Amino acid sequence: MSGPAPRRRSWAIDTTPLRNPAYRRLFWGVAATMLGQQMTLVAVPFQVYALTGDSLMVGVTSIVALVPLIVFGLLGGAIADSMDRRRLMLVTSVGAAVTSVLLAGQALLPGEGNLAVLWVLTACVSAFAAVNQPTRSAVIPALVGPAGVPAANALSMTVRQAAVIAGPLLAGVLIGAGELFLAYAIDALGFLAAAVLLRGLPALPPGRDIGPLRLGAAVRGVGEGFVFLRTQPVLLMTFVVDIVAMCFAWPQAVFPELSENRFADSPNSLGWLFAGVSIGALLMGLTSGWVSRVDRQGAVVLGAIAVWGVAIIGFGWAQSLWLAVLCLAVAGAGDMVSAVLRSSMLQLAAPEEMRGRMQGVFIVVVAGGPRLGDLRAGALASAASVSVAMVSGGVVVVLAMALVAVLVPSFWLFRASRTAV
Repeated sequence: MSGPAPRRRSWAIDTTPLRNPAYRRLFWGVAATMLGQQMTLVAVPFQVYALTGDSLMVGVTSIVALVPLIVFGLLGGAIADSMDRRRLMLVTSVGAAVTSVLLAGQALLPGEGNLAVLWVLTACVSAFAAVNQPTRSAVIPALVGPAGVPAANALSMTVRQAAVIAGPLLAGVLIGAGELFLAYAIDALGFLAAAVLLRGLPALPPGRDIGPLRLGAAVRGVGEGFVFLRTQPVLLMTFVVDIVAMCFAWPQAVFPELSENRFADSPNSLGWLFAGVSIGALLMGLTSGWVSRVDRQGAVVLGAIAVWGVAIIGFGWAQSLWLAVLCLAVAGAGDMVSAVLRSSMLQLAAPEEMRGRMQGVFIVVVAGGPRLGDLRAGALASAASVSVAMVSGGVVVVLAMALVAVLVPSFWLFRASRTAV
């Protein structure tokens, strides 16, 4: 009679953290913002192209968003270690909501809006998100305790992957119906809902005395974070392995070429290619109950990234759309496991007073790695071929993970159960 329940818990996503009222507020706040954020990520480049008719300007818009993400991702982590994190999440959520309202308003301007205004608001959205995201991650251990961190991360990342799939689809429907305004408005409503939920959280001070918040102190805090990181090989390698995986095997830049050439006869091949990684990540998230019980987290991270590399090798050779999407889904599943465990290692192995800064670096790496990967893949695909770009990158990733296991044994041997923090 009682046999099936343990088996289900062994694979189904672990929802135990949702029993915690404080984490439940944080979780639903994340869920409320994710869908709108993904819609905005579609709406902004669409509007830029509608205004300019130039794909180069769409690319420039990506840099406009990336620069504040890097700057405020690092500063935001330092700020999160210098003030009450509940208050910081409230401020950034309200700021993002106001910016999204302004985005919705400019979408109603005559002539499809104004490019300069759109760029300024895009930079503001990116800056608020860059401070908000590391702060949200930094408070998770305080809300659920060390044992609940992997499961809490899996829940948050699963919601994100669902939004990555649903958000662009809904944005496409609204934009096709001429309702660009609504795409931005939904984003604003999501941030407002998050702010209401976050108000119910308890005070969440960092693990040190809080002094007056000054820009100079925040900048010094960033430097202190990097000095600390240099002395922690396990934490440093959580960033290095992800940079390697994204720089050498991020496939998105080759999707348009594959869609127009190799898979030209397959309906909506471009859409399926873009969805492939997220489909795998979402399925892994829904069956991630086992991830929260992993003790040898470093070893499993290296294995998961090696799976990513092997899957990208298969993707590079795939001659049919269904096989290519399957390989991308396997890659996405490996990336999901890696992301959950790397984030958990950062949250558990970093001391409380450093968690904001470590999550700030994490956000910068997650955002910057794929952009560097796009540059490498696009350049190599143009000079040689898509297969060469993807297969060579996947091989590098697999070999690099083997080298990390040999050269940095502290990462390979890392156990969550032995973490002192």
